[in-house]
Amino acid sequence: MLPSFMALLGLGLSAAPPPSPPSASAVLHAQCRTHAAEPTRPWALAHGMDLDGKAFRARDGRAASDAIVAGFLRRDAPDAGGTARYFFDAFTPDGTPVEPHPALQVKTFLLAGYPRSQAFPTAWGKVTLGELVGSLQRDFRPALAASPDGAWALDALSHALKPGDSFVNGAGETVRMDAVMDTALATLESANAELLSGMQAGLPQVPKNKHGIYAHPCGGLHFFQAVAGWARFPAVRKAWGPRLDAQVDVLVYRLGSEARQYEAALTAAPAYRVQVLVQMVKFYGHFLEALGRYRDETGWKPTPAQARAVAEAKVALEHATQRLEATGAFRDTEALSRKQPQLALDLVGDACHAARGWDLWASAKAR
Repeated sequence: MLPSFMALLGLGLSAAPPPSPPSASAVLHAQCRTHAAEPTRPWALAHGMDLDGKAFRARDGRAASDAIVAGFLRRDAPDAGGTARYFFDAFTPDGTPVEPHPALQVKTFLLAGYPRSQAFPTAWGKVTLGELVGSLQRDFRPALAASPDGAWALDALSHALKPGDSFVNGAGETVRMDAVMDTALATLESANAELLSGMQAGLPQVPKNKHGIYAHPCGGLHFFQAVAGWARFPAVRKAWGPRLDAQVDVLVYRLGSEARQYEAALTAAPAYRVQVLVQMVKFYGHFLEALGRYRDETGWKPTPAQARAVAEAKVALEHATQRLEATGAFRDTEALSRKQPQLALDLVGDACHAARGWDLWASAKAR
């Protein structure tokens, strides 16, 4: 008989090596697809659609879009001969987010590729995406083009309409899309003015604060996506020209500026490690998504320096995700939701955006 230590050595030699930890990409995709699939959480379902489009399904097997519309769309019945108004509440009575930003759901359906003729089930019958767009147009007010909360409505309308189009809203105003999107570009420029000055002065960073672009949800990256996507029309791209190029340069500048501040915050406030890491995943993921969409929608070709920034953002997202995974936050999302519900929501929504951003730059055309 072998001595016990030799037997143990033999067992050790024959045992399989410990499994490798999952990749950052796998962690982000699993987080999104697992926690965004609950049919009672329409905001999360929309984020799952951000990653997988029309293919994303609720946990009960329904298309995510069907679960969102059937469970949460509301209707104001029309007067005789009138047209029904369709809308989503911002939150359910118990505080579950449905559409905290105007037009989030319609924007999600349009970007997922549904045609205007797509019909969704409701308790009162079918409703088409075209009818939902019509209600968005009736509810739209031009002031949203200058509002941080306007990004989703602008993104939706810019994918439903084209340059030269107009519509009449519920207040009887004629809304011209060219004017709306020109205002949106000016709003983005104003919000980014301090960052542009810092970039032009060669400053290593501009402090994050709650002013300008940092007063926008998700640091204004949804607003950038809404504005930049309109430039898929050649006439818009020509008209905006250097103005939009400058906004792309500012976004690239933000990568280094914000990365320095996140790393400093991790050192200065270790008790807030999870929160800071979530913000890092949010920013790097939205950064990759924004520039990936811009490339795909407009044909933008990054300069060598911009391409390096994208590569650096991928590395930064990978490292932030791995560090966040090491805290156990991804594994304990449900428990976290009972203690810090907003942070748990961020873990889901930001994972979906980050996974989408990762995929946009992992495709063949990105290489």
